Amino acid sequence: MARTGRPRGFDRDAALDAAMHLFWEHGFEPTTLNMLKEAMGGISPTSFYAAFGSKEALFREVVERYRVTHGSVTDILRDESLPPREVVETCLRRSVAMQTDASHPIGCLVTQAATNCGPENQFAAEVLSAERRANFDAIFKQVERDIASGHTPPDTDAHAVATLFSTFMVGIATSARDGASREALERAVSLAMASWSVCQPTEK
Repeated sequence: MARTGRPRGFDRDAALDAAMHLFWEHGFEPTTLNMLKEAMGGISPTSFYAAFGSKEALFREVVERYRVTHGSVTDILRDESLPPREVVETCLRRSVAMQTDASHPIGCLVTQAATNCGPENQFAAEVLSAERRANFDAIFKQVERDIASGHTPPDTDAHAVATLFSTFMVGIATSARDGASREALERAVSLAMASWSVCQPTEK
């Protein structure tokens, strides 16, 4: 008899984590409903829709779960109790450590889970783009805070500096996927931070 319900002991959180790893590894569009059901213990389509509503709704829930778990490495970008440069550097180093950790898919779900979606699935790209924009905005505010404190010259192009570090952070995912080691990426972070260090107030 075909299975029509959830397996006994269905763990919704574990199912979300399984879905997160699939979307993280393969992306939204290549991850099929069959892959998701199998990863969740072989639940039926009826049970899947009862638990998550749709693949699209599941993806949104997965992104939020990622944001508060693995993706929480970027939370420090909202911290205004630390020096701005320390905030950005700590975020980059934490991102490197997380994205090169072999205990889960390499890289960043927010960067790579919707790079190959067709027009019918553009919502997934938009969901992740919004997350990346939020991180850019947080970096931009840190740069502005550094300017306001006098540690960076007032004529510094804050948008360009934020773009530099936001682009670097997004690029970590591709480099990690391509085999860059944590050590190599840590050294790259040091070089990136040195570029901000040249933005020092002119001595009078």
